[in-house]
Amino acid sequence: MTAPDEGYSIHEHVFERREMVSTLDALAKAELARTKAGARHVLAVPAVRELANDRRLIDLAATFVGPDPIPFRATLFDKSASSNWLVVWHQDTALPLRSRVDDPEWGPWSLKADVLYAHAPAWALETVVALRVCLDDSTGSNGPLRVLPNTHLKGVLSDDQIEKLANEIPPIDCVAPSGGAVAMRPLTVHASSKSSDDQPRRVLHIEYSAATVLGAGIELVIG
Repeated sequence: MTAPDEGYSIHEHVFERREMVSTLDALAKAELARTKAGARHVLAVPAVRELANDRRLIDLAATFVGPDPIPFRATLFDKSASSNWLVVWHQDTALPLRSRVDDPEWGPWSLKADVLYAHAPAWALETVVALRVCLDDSTGSNGPLRVLPNTHLKGVLSDDQIEKLANEIPPIDCVAPSGGAVAMRPLTVHASSKSSDDQPRRVLHIEYSAATVLGAGIELVIG
């Protein structure tokens, strides 16, 4: 297991494989607005909501954001031979908010799947952690998450700064078996290459926050 202060950690046996099969069955039956990469806002699916509030994930999230972490967003990533895609090096800087605020720290703003998003300041993103639950085995050949350790300590970066770090820091492939989980801070620079085999890689990316209210008029959307 990698030390949490490097901006990520790998946990190989959080759930049993049969639990992941059950979650996949529930997702297959759910009415989701799917895209090529998966589906947004799947916390509304009862099986996903139950998983997100499972004590095993809550305790893991608490090591990053403190006691009583709140799951506020879940995204399904679905990579396969028929839906193969890559993600370039980046940080996750947008948060879903209930309403727009006139604050220069927040923005630019956008609307995704009818939810309002704003790029957030570093201090807000530091209160969030993503737990990426492996529904399938994540291997070196099916396009796993890749991270640049310790880059979460550098604040919100420009594209040029990210490119420079990607050329300087050796990346880590975050592989884990079905039932494992990868914890990652939003500001950790990360990417994902295309899969080079036929093995699917389905992941539930569940985000937790220390609180849903981040300031005057600034409240996270849960969903």
